[in-house]
Amino acid sequence: MTTDSNNPLVLLEKSNNGVAQLIINRPEVHNAFDDDVIEQLIANLEATNEDPEVRVLVLRSRGKNFSAGADLAWMKRMAQNSHEENMVDAGRLARLMEVLNDHSKPTIALVQGAAYGGAVGLAACCDIVIAAESSGFCLSEVKIGLIPAVISPYVVRAIGERQSRRYFVTAELFNARTAQEFGLVHEVVESVDQLDEACDRFIATLRKNSPQAMKAAKDLIYAVSQKEITKEVIDDTARRIADIRVSDEGQEGLGSFLQKRKPNWIQE
Repeated sequence: MTTDSNNPLVLLEKSNNGVAQLIINRPEVHNAFDDDVIEQLIANLEATNEDPEVRVLVLRSRGKNFSAGADLAWMKRMAQNSHEENMVDAGRLARLMEVLNDHSKPTIALVQGAAYGGAVGLAACCDIVIAAESSGFCLSEVKIGLIPAVISPYVVRAIGERQSRRYFVTAELFNARTAQEFGLVHEVVESVDQLDEACDRFIATLRKNSPQAMKAAKDLIYAVSQKEITKEVIDDTARRIADIRVSDEGQEGLGSFLQKRKPNWIQE
Protein backbone atom coordinates (compact mmCIF):
# COMPACT_ATOMS: atom_id res chain seq x y z
CA MET A 1 0.00 0.00 0.00
CA THR A 2 1.03 3.59 -0.62
CA THR A 3 0.15 6.32 1.83
CA ASP A 4 -0.73 9.78 0.54
CA SER A 5 -0.78 12.18 3.46
CA ASN A 6 0.57 15.67 4.03
CA ASN A 7 -0.87 15.71 7.52
CA PRO A 8 -1.39 12.70 9.82
CA LEU A 9 -4.83 13.89 10.95
CA VAL A 10 -6.32 12.07 7.95
CA LEU A 11 -4.64 9.31 5.96
CA LEU A 12 -5.46 8.03 2.51
CA GLU A 13 -4.19 4.53 1.78
CA LYS A 14 -4.71 3.09 -1.69
CA SER A 15 -4.09 -0.53 -2.66
CA ASN A 16 -3.52 -1.98 -6.11
CA ASN A 17 -6.92 -3.70 -6.08
CA GLY A 18 -8.87 -0.46 -6.34
CA VAL A 19 -9.63 -0.02 -2.64
CA ALA A 20 -8.98 3.33 -0.93
CA GLN A 21 -9.05 3.60 2.85
CA LEU A 22 -9.75 7.01 4.33
CA ILE A 23 -8.60 6.98 7.95
CA ILE A 24 -9.23 9.52 10.69
CA ASN A 25 -6.01 9.48 12.68
CA ARG A 26 -6.63 11.30 15.97
CA PRO A 27 -6.90 8.42 18.46
CA GLU A 28 -5.56 10.60 21.27
CA VAL A 29 -8.81 12.65 21.15
CA HIS A 30 -11.07 9.73 20.19
CA ASN A 31 -10.92 10.80 16.53
CA ALA A 32 -12.94 13.93 17.16
CA PHE A 33 -13.01 16.19 14.12
CA ASP A 34 -12.35 19.88 13.80
CA ASP A 35 -12.14 22.23 10.83
CA ASP A 36 -8.75 20.85 9.74
CA VAL A 37 -10.00 17.24 9.78
CA ILE A 38 -13.14 18.27 7.92
CA GLU A 39 -11.16 19.98 5.16
CA GLN A 40 -8.82 17.02 4.76
CA LEU A 41 -11.72 14.58 4.61
CA ILE A 42 -13.46 16.73 1.97
CA ALA A 43 -10.29 16.97 -0.13
CA ASN A 44 -9.68 13.22 -0.02
CA LEU A 45 -13.31 12.38 -0.73
CA GLU A 46 -13.33 14.67 -3.75
CA ALA A 47 -10.03 13.20 -4.98
CA THR A 48 -11.15 9.58 -4.64
CA ASN A 49 -14.47 10.40 -6.26
CA GLU A 50 -12.62 11.50 -9.41
CA ASP A 51 -9.90 8.81 -9.30
CA PRO A 52 -10.73 6.10 -11.89
CA GLU A 53 -8.46 3.63 -10.10
CA VAL A 54 -10.59 3.76 -6.92
CA ARG A 55 -13.48 1.30 -7.02
CA VAL A 56 -14.39 1.10 -3.32
CA LEU A 57 -13.88 3.59 -0.49
CA VAL A 58 -13.54 2.47 3.13
CA LEU A 59 -13.99 5.04 5.92
CA ARG A 60 -12.46 4.11 9.24
CA SER A 61 -10.42 5.45 12.14
CA ARG A 62 -7.53 4.41 14.32
CA GLY A 63 -7.73 3.66 18.01
CA LYS A 64 -10.50 2.44 20.26
CA ASN A 65 -13.25 4.74 19.01
CA PHE A 66 -14.63 5.51 15.57
CA SER A 67 -15.20 9.18 16.45
CA ALA A 68 -16.39 11.24 19.39
CA GLY A 69 -17.92 13.71 16.94
CA ALA A 70 -16.99 17.38 17.04
CA ASP A 71 -13.80 18.40 18.85
CA LEU A 72 -14.64 20.32 22.03
CA ALA A 73 -11.86 22.87 21.52
CA TRP A 74 -13.14 23.56 18.01
CA MET A 75 -16.72 24.00 19.24
CA LYS A 76 -15.55 26.33 22.01
CA ARG A 77 -13.68 28.42 19.45
CA MET A 78 -16.66 28.54 17.11
CA ALA A 79 -18.98 29.59 19.94
CA GLN A 80 -16.92 32.78 20.24
CA ASN A 81 -17.26 33.59 16.54
CA SER A 82 -19.95 35.61 14.82
CA HIS A 83 -23.12 34.14 13.34
CA GLU A 84 -21.71 34.68 9.84
CA GLU A 85 -18.50 32.83 10.72
CA ASN A 86 -20.54 30.01 12.22
CA MET A 87 -22.57 29.78 9.01
CA VAL A 88 -19.38 29.34 6.98
CA ASP A 89 -18.03 26.76 9.42
CA ALA A 90 -21.28 24.78 9.54
CA GLY A 91 -21.39 24.91 5.77
CA ARG A 92 -18.09 23.05 5.56
CA LEU A 93 -19.38 20.27 7.83
CA ALA A 94 -22.49 20.12 5.65
CA ARG A 95 -20.24 19.88 2.61
CA LEU A 96 -18.40 16.93 4.19
CA MET A 97 -21.66 15.04 4.66
CA GLU A 98 -22.76 15.90 1.12
CA VAL A 99 -19.58 14.70 -0.62
CA LEU A 100 -19.56 11.47 1.39
CA ASN A 101 -23.25 10.81 0.79
CA ASP A 102 -22.95 11.60 -2.93
CA HIS A 103 -19.65 9.75 -3.50
CA SER A 104 -19.84 7.91 -6.81
CA LYS A 105 -18.03 4.80 -5.53
CA PRO A 106 -19.45 2.28 -3.02
CA THR A 107 -18.55 3.43 0.50
CA ILE A 108 -18.07 1.23 3.57
CA ALA A 109 -17.82 2.54 7.13
CA LEU A 110 -16.12 0.44 9.80
CA VAL A 111 -17.28 1.43 13.29
CA GLN A 112 -15.60 0.51 16.55
CA GLY A 113 -16.15 1.94 20.01
CA ALA A 114 -17.96 5.26 20.23
CA ALA A 115 -19.70 6.95 17.30
CA TYR A 116 -21.12 10.18 18.69
CA GLY A 117 -22.73 13.25 17.18
CA GLY A 118 -21.42 13.96 13.71
CA ALA A 119 -19.89 10.49 13.55
CA VAL A 120 -23.42 9.07 13.33
CA GLY A 121 -23.83 11.33 10.33
CA LEU A 122 -20.68 9.93 8.71
CA ALA A 123 -22.05 6.41 9.14
CA ALA A 124 -25.46 7.40 7.77
CA CYS A 125 -23.81 8.84 4.64
CA CYS A 126 -22.05 5.57 3.78
CA ASP A 127 -23.60 2.84 1.63
CA ILE A 128 -22.58 -0.01 3.92
CA VAL A 129 -21.89 0.17 7.67
CA ILE A 130 -20.18 -2.62 9.59
CA ALA A 131 -19.98 -2.23 13.37
CA ALA A 132 -18.38 -4.16 16.19
CA GLU A 133 -20.88 -5.45 18.74
CA SER A 134 -19.17 -3.38 21.43
CA SER A 135 -19.69 -0.12 19.52
CA GLY A 136 -22.17 2.51 20.68
CA PHE A 137 -24.02 5.33 18.92
CA CYS A 138 -25.29 8.59 20.34
CA LEU A 139 -26.87 11.71 18.87
CA SER A 140 -25.47 13.67 21.78
CA GLU A 141 -25.86 17.27 20.62
CA VAL A 142 -28.73 18.33 22.89
CA LYS A 143 -26.66 17.44 25.96
CA ILE A 144 -24.55 20.52 25.25
CA GLY A 145 -27.33 22.75 24.00
CA LEU A 146 -26.93 22.02 20.27
CA ILE A 147 -28.84 20.06 17.61
CA PRO A 148 -27.73 17.47 15.02
CA ALA A 149 -28.55 19.91 12.25
CA VAL A 150 -26.37 19.25 9.20
CA ILE A 151 -26.39 15.47 9.71
CA SER A 152 -30.17 15.32 10.15
CA PRO A 153 -31.17 14.76 6.48
CA TYR A 154 -28.99 11.65 6.34
CA VAL A 155 -29.67 10.31 9.82
CA VAL A 156 -33.45 10.68 9.49
CA ARG A 157 -33.33 8.78 6.20
CA ALA A 158 -31.20 6.08 7.81
CA ILE A 159 -33.14 5.47 11.02
CA GLY A 160 -36.54 6.97 10.17
CA GLU A 161 -38.51 9.87 11.58
CA ARG A 162 -39.96 7.88 14.47
CA GLN A 163 -36.62 6.88 15.97
CA SER A 164 -35.19 10.33 15.24
CA ARG A 165 -37.98 11.93 17.27
CA ARG A 166 -36.80 9.92 20.26
CA TYR A 167 -33.02 9.94 19.95
CA PHE A 168 -32.58 13.52 18.75
CA VAL A 169 -34.18 14.77 21.99
CA THR A 170 -33.05 12.14 24.50
CA ALA A 171 -29.42 11.79 23.40
CA GLU A 172 -29.60 8.20 24.64
CA LEU A 173 -26.81 5.78 23.80
CA PHE A 174 -27.87 2.87 21.57
CA ASN A 175 -25.80 -0.18 20.77
CA ALA A 176 -24.81 -1.77 17.48
CA ARG A 177 -27.68 -4.28 17.48
CA THR A 178 -30.20 -1.49 17.98
CA ALA A 179 -28.50 0.53 15.24
CA GLN A 180 -28.89 -2.51 12.98
CA GLU A 181 -32.59 -2.75 13.82
CA PHE A 182 -32.97 0.94 12.92
CA GLY A 183 -31.21 0.44 9.57
CA LEU A 184 -28.14 2.54 10.36
CA VAL A 185 -25.86 -0.51 10.55
CA HIS A 186 -25.97 -3.35 8.02
CA GLU A 187 -23.79 -5.95 9.71
CA VAL A 188 -22.60 -6.45 13.29
CA VAL A 189 -19.50 -8.50 14.06
CA GLU A 190 -18.63 -9.92 17.45
CA SER A 191 -15.26 -8.23 17.84
CA VAL A 192 -13.27 -5.33 16.42
CA ASP A 193 -10.79 -7.83 15.00
CA GLN A 194 -13.52 -9.12 12.67
CA LEU A 195 -14.23 -5.75 11.04
CA ASP A 196 -11.56 -6.20 8.37
CA GLU A 197 -12.72 -9.71 7.52
CA ALA A 198 -16.31 -8.54 7.05
CA CYS A 199 -15.11 -5.55 5.04
CA ASP A 200 -13.04 -7.80 2.76
CA ARG A 201 -16.12 -9.91 2.05
CA PHE A 202 -18.07 -6.87 0.93
CA ILE A 203 -15.14 -5.61 -1.14
CA ALA A 204 -14.84 -8.99 -2.90
CA THR A 205 -18.55 -8.82 -3.73
CA LEU A 206 -18.39 -5.22 -4.95
CA ARG A 207 -15.35 -5.87 -7.15
CA LYS A 208 -17.38 -8.40 -9.17
CA ASN A 209 -19.81 -5.67 -10.18
CA SER A 210 -19.61 -3.10 -12.96
CA PRO A 211 -18.13 0.16 -11.60
CA GLN A 212 -20.30 2.17 -13.99
CA ALA A 213 -23.42 0.24 -13.02
CA MET A 214 -22.77 0.67 -9.29
CA LYS A 215 -22.44 4.43 -9.78
CA ALA A 216 -25.63 4.45 -11.83
CA ALA A 217 -27.38 2.35 -9.16
CA LYS A 218 -26.45 4.90 -6.49
CA ASP A 219 -27.71 7.73 -8.70
CA LEU A 220 -30.93 5.78 -9.22
CA ILE A 221 -31.55 5.56 -5.48
CA TYR A 222 -31.17 9.34 -5.12
CA ALA A 223 -33.53 9.83 -8.08
CA VAL A 224 -36.41 7.72 -6.74
CA SER A 225 -36.01 7.88 -2.95
CA GLN A 226 -38.83 9.72 -1.18
CA LYS A 227 -40.41 10.54 -4.54
CA GLU A 228 -44.03 10.07 -5.52
CA ILE A 229 -44.30 7.56 -8.38
CA THR A 230 -45.25 9.94 -11.15
CA LYS A 231 -44.98 9.62 -14.93
CA GLU A 232 -41.88 11.78 -14.74
CA VAL A 233 -40.22 9.37 -12.33
CA ILE A 234 -41.29 6.34 -14.40
CA ASP A 235 -39.96 7.89 -17.61
CA ASP A 236 -36.70 8.77 -15.87
CA THR A 237 -36.15 5.17 -14.75
CA ALA A 238 -36.84 3.93 -18.30
CA ARG A 239 -34.29 6.39 -19.66
CA ARG A 240 -31.71 5.27 -17.11
CA ILE A 241 -31.95 1.57 -18.04
CA ALA A 242 -31.88 2.42 -21.75
CA ASP A 243 -28.79 4.57 -21.25
CA ILE A 244 -26.87 1.90 -19.39
CA ARG A 245 -27.86 -0.91 -21.76
CA VAL A 246 -26.07 0.84 -24.62
CA SER A 247 -23.08 1.96 -22.51
CA ASP A 248 -19.68 0.26 -22.82
CA GLU A 249 -19.98 -1.59 -19.53
CA GLY A 250 -23.62 -2.43 -20.16
CA GLN A 251 -22.67 -4.01 -23.47
CA GLU A 252 -19.71 -5.81 -21.91
CA GLY A 253 -21.83 -7.13 -19.04
CA LEU A 254 -24.59 -8.47 -21.26
CA GLY A 255 -22.07 -9.91 -23.71
CA SER A 256 -20.06 -11.68 -21.04
CA PHE A 257 -23.23 -13.14 -19.50
CA LEU A 258 -24.42 -14.51 -22.84
CA GLN A 259 -20.94 -15.79 -23.70
CA LYS A 260 -20.52 -17.38 -20.25
CA ARG A 261 -17.29 -15.52 -19.48
CA LYS A 262 -16.18 -13.03 -16.86
CA PRO A 263 -16.66 -9.35 -17.70
CA ASN A 264 -13.51 -7.31 -18.21
CA TRP A 265 -13.88 -5.38 -14.93
CA ILE A 266 -13.17 -8.55 -12.93
CA GLN A 267 -9.42 -8.81 -12.53
CA GLU A 268 -7.83 -11.95 -11.15
